[in-house]
Amino acid sequence: MARLSREDRQNALGRLQAGQSQSAIARHFHVSQSTISRLWVRFQATGSVADLPRAGRPRATTAAHDRFIRLRHLRNRFLSASSSVQALPGPHRLSDQTVRNRLHEAGLRARRPHRGAVLTRRYRQNRVQWGNQHLRWTVRNHWRHVWFSDESYFLLQRHDGRRRVYRRVNERYVPNCVDEAPVHGGGGVMVWGAINTAGRSTLVHVQGRITAQRYVEEILRPHALPLLADQDAIFQQDNARPHTARLTTQFLTDHHVQVLPWPSMSPDMNPIEHLWDELDRRVRRREEAPANHRDLLQALQEEWDTIPQQDIRHLIQSMPRRCRAVVAAQGSHTPY
Repeated sequence: MARLSREDRQNALGRLQAGQSQSAIARHFHVSQSTISRLWVRFQATGSVADLPRAGRPRATTAAHDRFIRLRHLRNRFLSASSSVQALPGPHRLSDQTVRNRLHEAGLRARRPHRGAVLTRRYRQNRVQWGNQHLRWTVRNHWRHVWFSDESYFLLQRHDGRRRVYRRVNERYVPNCVDEAPVHGGGGVMVWGAINTAGRSTLVHVQGRITAQRYVEEILRPHALPLLADQDAIFQQDNARPHTARLTTQFLTDHHVQVLPWPSMSPDMNPIEHLWDELDRRVRRREEAPANHRDLLQALQEEWDTIPQQDIRHLIQSMPRRCRAVVAAQGSHTPY
């Protein structure tokens, strides 16, 4: 039988006081007549239709305990519940779950943290300065001329704790429920790519350690320069050592390439980082996972070519928002 809400109780009480029969009121609210009868008896005895006080488990923490737990975890967001149990002053018999419950009441829940680059004060200042310098840049007049480039490393087998298996109880060690992984992850493949609102480069396989000489001869000369033939083209690269070496800067200067100054530790400002994530997801969604490095490289190149150009344009169109976000965050981490 349905339970009357507080509003329904007030409504039923008004009907009773108006002289309506208990049976008619019960039919209206789809409850038993005894429910209406008990409601009327309670009102005559207490003058209220609210629930009577009920006996419950006494609260294990005091107001001082609650405040201590809340402030301790606000000051250090990475503390565990068990550490707060041990740090609580005075005698108590609290459990880890009780501490979690108090944190939940304060709106604090354990979540996967965002992983970002280490931003020193100098890095934050440079990021703010860069954001302010490009606040007035628009997609139509500026960002559409920029070629965003980067290298990325893709693992053959990725084990980040997010993969799940559907199994029954006691099937934890059944062979088809075990996620087998090589001891050292199976290695991976490094690639280089560049994107623009009008197109993209080929996905270049980078073998071994990249040096300034190899960067110039294997990437810039054969792959980047043809993309930068337009006199309005701007080349973006991060501040990795091969990118900022004297040999690289001299090569770009000799070929009259306009380079976009870039703040250090700022992958969140580069839209190609999101494209790497999308490329990785596309490879992982394949029904047949790559079995070796050659299969992985082939899968990466095939998926790179099938990413819609509209998706790339949407990423580059976010550049004005990224500049505003880094200025608003005073150079700290942004949602991008």
